[in-house]
Amino acid sequence: MSHANRTTRDASKKPTLRLRVSPTAESILRSGHPWLFAGSVREQNREGDCGELAIVFDRNDCFLAVGLYDPDSPLRLRVLHAGKPTAIDAAWWRARLESTLARRRPLFDATTTGFRWINGESDGWPGLVLDRYDTALVLKIYTAAWLPRLAEILALILEALAPERVVLRLSRNIQEQALSKFQRRDGEMLHGTAPDGAVIFLENSVRFEAEVLRGQKTGFFLDQRENRWRVGELARGREVLNAFSFSGGFSLYAARGGATATTDLDISTHALESAKRNFALNQADANTARCRHETVQADTFEWLRGTRREFGLIVLDPPSLAKRETERDGAIAAYGRLATDGIARLLPGGVLLAASCSAHVTADEFFAAVRQVAQRSKRPFTELTTTGHAPDHAATFLEAQYLKAIYLRF
Repeated sequence: MSHANRTTRDASKKPTLRLRVSPTAESILRSGHPWLFAGSVREQNREGDCGELAIVFDRNDCFLAVGLYDPDSPLRLRVLHAGKPTAIDAAWWRARLESTLARRRPLFDATTTGFRWINGESDGWPGLVLDRYDTALVLKIYTAAWLPRLAEILALILEALAPERVVLRLSRNIQEQALSKFQRRDGEMLHGTAPDGAVIFLENSVRFEAEVLRGQKTGFFLDQRENRWRVGELARGREVLNAFSFSGGFSLYAARGGATATTDLDISTHALESAKRNFALNQADANTARCRHETVQADTFEWLRGTRREFGLIVLDPPSLAKRETERDGAIAAYGRLATDGIARLLPGGVLLAASCSAHVTADEFFAAVRQVAQRSKRPFTELTTTGHAPDHAATFLEAQYLKAIYLRF
């Protein structure tokens, strides 16, 4: 059987798309890396179509890898399988999905209905994410190579998970192409009817809203679940500052954990209004109802530098400060300034949680920056722990490793 997928879509008379790559790229693919860049392609037998399967052969004309081809992207091939030749057919796709779902099923019970089912390359679905929010699923794609396959993938998802609705979200860099070539829009319904407002889901029994049609990421920051839980365990009896608060997730866990007061600090009015609604959703919890909740709209860097208020626990969880490699040094310096100003606002015995979601800043670089300013503060401190990716957001290659956090007690 041919390596090519024998669906109607691929049933043209074109020969299988074959690629040969540089020796360096051969080694990288053989090591299991899921990306092949355009500059590494040395020859191919014909022009390729977006989303078709392309096979990479090594210098000895042996099968090396097969993946989704994108002629319009610098990231020319996203690898689906490497090693021994295999048929990428309907049975293969079904088995791939089932193995991915099987890794998630033991992780969560009925108290958590918001989590990631598929985490892109690290689950063998390069450039594709599937998140659950109660009975709604959000399918987000980061490469146009998935667009010709949406119907096929959607059918598998509906068969395996039977959701009430499925929302399509598109990375900004492919939205124009998705509309002009495939008539697909960000936020469109692939299955079911559009929700009337936000979707409500549970995370460790805490109720949250997710803006699945237009919100950041897929509607919520699911990747910080474990760190929110830790904050809840550390918060009892403390006043908590949640900087870059978004919709108040850390504050809600702190309130449930017994914090006396929480302050959500964000520059976005929209985010702070969402935080207020999330607190309202959880008033049945006695600790949450007792906790004083305040919102402050301000730039976190400026507010921290100017305030004289002190807190027992401070969360610093900014958006990515280095979206490209050239911004790396500036981001490291900014993390240091944030930690310096956060430490200055901590009461004796207070805890600082500093987090980074910048993939261009390594965990070692980030932790070193925070430890350095902690030592420079001349205050005695204890490093409680460092954390990385949540189990449903596992990262299996270097470029996927973005999330890290460090906890210090002063």
